[in-house]
Amino acid sequence: MAAIAQERDRDSFGELFDHFGPRVKSYLRRLGASDVLAEDLMQEVMLTLWRRADQFDARKAAVSTWVFTIARNKRIDALRRQKRPEVDMGDPATVPDPEDDAPKPDEQVNAGQLADILRAAIGELPPEQAQLLNMAFYDDKSHTMIADELDLPLGTVKSRLRLALKKLRTGLDDVG
Repeated sequence: MAAIAQERDRDSFGELFDHFGPRVKSYLRRLGASDVLAEDLMQEVMLTLWRRADQFDARKAAVSTWVFTIARNKRIDALRRQKRPEVDMGDPATVPDPEDDAPKPDEQVNAGQLADILRAAIGELPPEQAQLLNMAFYDDKSHTMIADELDLPLGTVKSRLRLALKKLRTGLDDVG
């Protein structure tokens, strides 16, 4: 491995190829690869060995361990590719149906009515709870930001929001 890593010695690589090639192919066959796939993956493993020989560290593992780990990883990659076939974007099944993005009149009325009901329900909450709801949902602030801004403990912010949501849920259940 040192000769391959440092000098790109083809003779040393040939010896490693002759030694590990058939063993890697056999290993891949035992992992369930077809003969053709095992051959292709073995070639990829050996090519990786050639390209990344400088990354091999004899203090961490034996050459065989490194080679068979590469082989296992190549097999896993091949299985992942098989499970996720390429999507043909020209396939009519992948083209979305044209949609009319404009809301329908009845949806607009319902949304307006729901907004009015929600606004009224929030108006019935205690002011500190309504303020927290507005900050959290309309101003899109995190609980931490709200706590910092109002100089309140984080737990207080969370409990008041929970209580406000519970009251809103109860109030909206009565309406709907």
